[in-house]
Amino acid sequence: MNYTKTIKLLVAIFFASGATAVMAEDDLEVNLTKPPSSIEAWYKPANKRQVWLHTMFRLRREMQAISEYSAYEDKERLVHWTKKFNDDYNSIGEMVPEWADELEVELSQNLLLAANKGDYQEVASLQQKIGRSCMGCHKEFRAVTAALYRGPNFSDMVVEDSETMEEQKYKDAMTGLSTAMNRIKIGIEDNRFEVASSAFTLMTHRLDDLSGSCGACHKTERQRDYLLGAENMNEVKKLGELIEAKEVKQSQRVLGGVAVKICATCHSIHRTLSDLRGFID
Repeated sequence: MNYTKTIKLLVAIFFASGATAVMAEDDLEVNLTKPPSSIEAWYKPANKRQVWLHTMFRLRREMQAISEYSAYEDKERLVHWTKKFNDDYNSIGEMVPEWADELEVELSQNLLLAANKGDYQEVASLQQKIGRSCMGCHKEFRAVTAALYRGPNFSDMVVEDSETMEEQKYKDAMTGLSTAMNRIKIGIEDNRFEVASSAFTLMTHRLDDLSGSCGACHKTERQRDYLLGAENMNEVKKLGELIEAKEVKQSQRVLGGVAVKICATCHSIHRTLSDLRGFID
């Protein structure tokens, strides 16, 4: 099965010089390779634990221990950690059979032999070769795998309208929120404060609904409060007061702060992975 999708990306490069901005466009063809579907069984929600991730973390820790005890020429501990490394390394092929032939099993076995012999130079040489093999796989698959299995799938999420009790697709809810915020900005700039005030009411309504949706993944108040807690919501409240007072400059400043603290912060955490997942899923 061919797991490769070719994606055309339009990259806009801006060069700023004084007050002049020049934009150059270039078409890039980027190949993204999906991992075998069998890896899904070792990630949440298919698995209760992040088995794949914990295996990778152990391998990294074991490689570090091998390096340290080889440098110390501590044979007993070196052998102990090399055995642990072998077990975890071989488990990769058991979890994802499609990758079994890609593993450097012979190098791993020779690493254990060298450790048992106390051949520290050979241990270092073999470890470097195994490390290059690991990085080759990481370079091809790590970013894509993280996008597929570690980022939330927003396409399946819905936002419940607290007034109508109707469910909205997440994308539609976010579009509505963005539209409301832009309408506030337009209304303030054009001195149409009744429009800005109406849009502000809609924006706060959307934010309240969104906080309930965030709770599907963010289970603790501390996580939810990071974006939609008292501090940021007080800024939202202040924005409403400034709109009612028809304070143009202050309203614009606070609106910009709300956009950065809430919208941009959330996007910087979630949107990149979400967009990448949309390309490859």
